[in-house]
Amino acid sequence: MKTRDRILQTSLELFNREGEPNVTTVDISNEMDISPGNLYYHFHGKEELVPELFARFYAQFQVILREPVAKPLRLEEHWYYLVVVFEHIHAYRFLYRHISLIMQRYDSIHRPMRRLLHMKMDAARAICVQLRAAGVMDTDDARIELLARSIALTITYWMNFDALLAEHEPAGEQQIVDGVLQVVSLLAPHLGAMQPSLMDTALAIHSGIATREADKPGSRKRSSQ
Repeated sequence: MKTRDRILQTSLELFNREGEPNVTTVDISNEMDISPGNLYYHFHGKEELVPELFARFYAQFQVILREPVAKPLRLEEHWYYLVVVFEHIHAYRFLYRHISLIMQRYDSIHRPMRRLLHMKMDAARAICVQLRAAGVMDTDDARIELLARSIALTITYWMNFDALLAEHEPAGEQQIVDGVLQVVSLLAPHLGAMQPSLMDTALAIHSGIATREADKPGSRKRSSQ
C-alpha cells in the first residue's frame, strides 16, 4: 500500500476510534512510525486529510443512496439495504460523531453533507412508495414525506444517540443493527398485516447479535442490560 493510502487508512482508524478533534497529525505519524515531515509531504494537515476521507465516503454513499431511487428493491432486499447504509456510515463514523463540528471546521464538507441528507430522504421516500405500490404499505403522500424525514433523521443521528445512551460505545455490528431496527420500527406501523412478522424477525436478529456480542470474551455489557 502506498504511503498516501496508508496515511488515509490510519487517519480513518484513529478518527473513528478517538474522534477527529482528539487526533493530531503527530498522533497519525506516530501510529504509522513515520516522521511528521513525511506525512506533511502528502497532506498539509487535517484540513486536507478530512476532506479527502469525506470525498471517499461521499462518492460511495451517493451510489448506495441512489440505488432504491434508480431501481425498485425487492421486498426481501429492504432489510439488507438498510444494513448497507448503516455499515457505510459506521465505516466513517467520525464524520457523524461530531457532525455539526465537522461541518463548521471543514467548510468544503457542508454542502455535500446537506446533499446527502436530501438523498437519504429521497431513498427513504422511494422505498415507501415502492412498498405502497406493492400493496404492503397503506399511507398517503403526506405521511410518506414525514416518514422519509424521520428515517433520514434516524440514519443521520442514530449513532450519536446510541453512543450517548450506552455506558460504552456498542460494538460495530450491534450499533449497525440497532440503527436498522429503529428504521424498521418507523416503517412497521404502516405495514398492515406484515407488521408483526417483520418486527418479530427484526427483534430476533437484534437479540441474537446482542447475545453474541455479550458472550464474547472481554465484552462489557451495556448499562441498559
